[in-house]
Amino acid sequence: MPTKSKRLLLALDGSERSLQTVRYAGEEQAFKGMRIVLLHVFNAIPEAYYDLEKEPKSVKVVRQVRSWEVNQKKVIREYMENARQMLIEAGHAETALDIKIRDRKKGIARDIITEAQKGYDAVLIRRRGATALKNVVVGSVTNKLMEKLNFIPILVAGKKPVNKKILVAVDGSPCATRAVRFVADTIGHLKDYQVRLMVVVRGGSDGISLNGQSLSTDHIFKEATGILTAAGFPKENISAKAVTGAISRAGAIVTHAEKGHWGTIVVGRRGLSRVKDFFMGRVSNKVVHAGRLDTVWIVT
Repeated sequence: MPTKSKRLLLALDGSERSLQTVRYAGEEQAFKGMRIVLLHVFNAIPEAYYDLEKEPKSVKVVRQVRSWEVNQKKVIREYMENARQMLIEAGHAETALDIKIRDRKKGIARDIITEAQKGYDAVLIRRRGATALKNVVVGSVTNKLMEKLNFIPILVAGKKPVNKKILVAVDGSPCATRAVRFVADTIGHLKDYQVRLMVVVRGGSDGISLNGQSLSTDHIFKEATGILTAAGFPKENISAKAVTGAISRAGAIVTHAEKGHWGTIVVGRRGLSRVKDFFMGRVSNKVVHAGRLDTVWIVT
């Protein structure tokens, strides 16, 4: 088991689609032993609306709205308890699971971020929520979280089944190194997982330039492997893949994941190209959008 009990914030919106995220959390062995907080931000009726109750013509309507809100809160409480029970049945300790239902204050995404600042190690979310449009890959709340939640990893659950195969994109950058450390801390104690380290180089070079220094792919792989093995992960379960001459780094990563049936893709939020005008790295952003069915862990 991990030496430190990690805390995972699982954001749920009350939809059936969101319950798929709960199933993922239950199936992912890496989350066993973590403390998981199930959070729902409730869209309560603004208090100002109830001021209308002072108007005789509005009394009936306001009372109907009050009744609707009470009923919706009951539905959400039952939904969250059901989600908690799903995790218990999947093998999570009952004492390690908590439910938080919070009235919306600043907005759903911002309220999730506020909660995430309270000592969590990662946030687990779904690509799309209850009001998802068919052709939209990432929903509005998830998109806002990917943009603004930049202090802990964001785990974006996909539709692929959990298969204990993790593809980690590395490029020698500090953020990519933190991504490897997060994987090491999360699965280092698990001996039946497979990890593939992947370097993608655009053009014909066989190395990467970092702060004016050229790093060979062998150096990058050796450093990442050392981090994983130091956490107890078996060296024989680590493989490496270098791709050169790629047109798109994100495209190469997603294609490799598809062909190799890698269930989870791990990327650093920002790689070597630190462009301030982008809310997150171009590669990590493209991986989330291109890998429509993939689970993607984005590490800051």
